[in-house]
Amino acid sequence: MAAKKAVNLSIDAEVLAAAKAMDINLSLTLEEELRRKLREENIRKFQDEHRAALEAHNDFIDQNGIWSEKFRNW
Repeated sequence: MAAKKAVNLSIDAEVLAAAKAMDINLSLTLEEELRRKLREENIRKFQDEHRAALEAHNDFIDQNGIWSEKFRNW
């Protein structure tokens, strides 16, 4: 488990009150959401950085098909 770091945040008071009323673990929720956002951003960054290769691969498949197509039974 990674080390924890205390931070100060500003959160809408109504949202914070509602979350506390529902016993939502703020640290866990923020951590999970940050992980989700990081995954999304890493995917977007990868796609941006490799867009040309991905498009070239898709064009190749469109023109030539998939080599294993003859083995598919679905």
